[in-house]
Amino acid sequence: MFSLPRPLTGPRRRMATALGVLGAALALTATTAGGATAAPEPDRDRVHVEPGEAYMGVGTRIHEGAPAGASSSVALAPTDGVQGVDVSHWQGAINWTSVRNSGIQFAWMKATEGTTYKDPSFNTNYPAAYRAGVIRGAYHFALPNASSGATQANHFVNSGGGWSRDNLTLPGVLDIEHNPYGAMCYGLSTTQMRSWINDFYNTYKSRTSRDVVIYTTASWWNTCTGNWTGMYSKSPLWVAHWTSAASPTIPSGFPTWTVWQYTSTGSVSGVSGNVDRNQFNGSRDRLLALANNT
Repeated sequence: MFSLPRPLTGPRRRMATALGVLGAALALTATTAGGATAAPEPDRDRVHVEPGEAYMGVGTRIHEGAPAGASSSVALAPTDGVQGVDVSHWQGAINWTSVRNSGIQFAWMKATEGTTYKDPSFNTNYPAAYRAGVIRGAYHFALPNASSGATQANHFVNSGGGWSRDNLTLPGVLDIEHNPYGAMCYGLSTTQMRSWINDFYNTYKSRTSRDVVIYTTASWWNTCTGNWTGMYSKSPLWVAHWTSAASPTIPSGFPTWTVWQYTSTGSVSGVSGNVDRNQFNGSRDRLLALANNT
């Protein structure tokens, strides 16, 4: 999920950082348990970003809407219906009461990445959103070349990515997309990637009783899983496609979208600077049904 640092804001900082990460990562290699050769856990001295920080949605504009380097300030998709945001520590301090009063009904926030990283703002954002009446959830940025799906699912749950039926908690999200540190598919074959996703899914479900939500783009999923239909009937789809069109392009392996991340340059009261905006595909009652597993 693509979030903004300080002091720079806007597409210039996003694209500059993403391109710097991609370039630096070409020199990094490590042999993983699955036999793939890819970058190890992020490191400040080798990759010029915060340790563990990746970019949800970075592949969307590069591969699914506008060419690399183009402005992402396109006209927003329809902003009616049930609206949400997603955030990480790049957004800084957030006034969640203002966010809720502006009409935002749900939010996912970054909890973890890879095997060891935890977002430093998660422990603040997660309860604050709940207290403000925002239906909140957590997401994990996958690094399939760093460790097994089970290891990362356990790290996610142990670090706040679990679930409770309290009317305000969404199931956790597996954010799996273009690799900001190296090879697009993390050096895994389509068969290895399918196995890794299943490993994460099965572990998360055994720990929480919930089907994990999949966040991805059509281009990444179709390429790196080989148009896989294995999650068709199990995981709700959160699709990233920054476009002014009336509906997103979805991966061929899913029947429809449940949540659509339609821009990275949204504006919401209570959040300083740009923020990812999302739309839920249904009514608030259906969103609560997703939250409460009903």
